[in-house]
Amino acid sequence: MPIVIDHLSHTYSDGASYLVALKDICFTVNEGEFLAIIGHTGCGKTTLVQHLNGLLLPGSGRVLVDGLDTADKKLRPRIRSLVGMVFQYPEYQLFADTVREDVAFGPKNMQLSEAEVALRVSEAMAMVGLSMEAFAEKSPFELSGGEKRRAALAGILAMRPKYLVLDEPMAGLDPQGRQSILSMLEELRKQTGCSIIMVSHSMEDVARHADRILVMSRGEVKYVGTPQAVFSHNEELEKLGLSLPAPCRVAAMLRARGIDAPEDVCTREDLEAFLLRRLQK
Repeated sequence: MPIVIDHLSHTYSDGASYLVALKDICFTVNEGEFLAIIGHTGCGKTTLVQHLNGLLLPGSGRVLVDGLDTADKKLRPRIRSLVGMVFQYPEYQLFADTVREDVAFGPKNMQLSEAEVALRVSEAMAMVGLSMEAFAEKSPFELSGGEKRRAALAGILAMRPKYLVLDEPMAGLDPQGRQSILSMLEELRKQTGCSIIMVSHSMEDVARHADRILVMSRGEVKYVGTPQAVFSHNEELEKLGLSLPAPCRVAAMLRARGIDAPEDVCTREDLEAFLLRRLQK
């Protein structure tokens, strides 16, 4: 079963004033898909994803995770075992004396046996490319920035979530670090079949990796669709303050000069394939 967001609205209030953060949001996260969520700063992306495992509760509407309603307090432990949340700077989630202890924290809270906890720690660290021999007994605070993110992600993966939610997981990383994390996520999806829901400001990243993109503006969903379908709304996206992926911009410039570049070009591979076809004519 999928995650169903059904007419979700959310309002922040301090008693004297209020802010409507989400307005009548409806969409579904399909099993095994890579869904990217984009939008300008303050549009409600983080508020939205914090509803997916019950960190925030709807003001109105419902969020159902495999049929389980996040509003039901008794169901939230089960929901949070299904939906793993990785925050914007995941290294800030690290706290234990060793990487092994940090990764083991979630499985221990699930009251698993020591043998099962050890298995999951080893499995999760292998998934993120941190060997037990080199990293298990290290302090998390001795790791590099990229290694810290991998360790924090391992702590979530050790709980074997069905859905993995990441809020700007590449923030502050250089291009090589970003690509390393994205490649790891793709491999993880192949190995486990988990769904990935990722908030991102990088149009190139989402164009290349996402199955679908959800575009938000002022707390509302503006578009949901494939990268090709979403980035075909180039003028509308620019009005929302979103820059198109570089290949989309190049294709648009070619069309403006009378060259019949397809409207659905949104990755470097798409653009290279078109140019190669042109050269071969």
